[in-house]
Amino acid sequence: MPQDVANILMQIVPFALIIVVFYFLLIRPQRKKDKEVKSMLSNLKVGDRIATIGGLYGNIAAIKDDVLTLTVGPEKVKIMVARWAIRSLESTPEGSENDLI
Repeated sequence: MPQDVANILMQIVPFALIIVVFYFLLIRPQRKKDKEVKSMLSNLKVGDRIATIGGLYGNIAAIKDDVLTLTVGPEKVKIMVARWAIRSLESTPEGSENDLI
């Protein structure tokens, strides 16, 4: 009987270790990143410079629920994008050498 218990434990322990490793290497960092992105999206405000997942850079002109109006380019063209389409909040000010004409 004790030998059967030892065999069962020898089979279960590696699976438990794999689950723990997956949690700390994959699941936990992804949850932390998702939490940061959610926080960034909820803290957007008018005037912020952002980048979209499509590669557009612009300034937020208006926010209504989950739709943002951006001004893009030197002509200040207004476009509407979904809040979830925002990739990042940019720290470079408008008019820097990174802007394309």
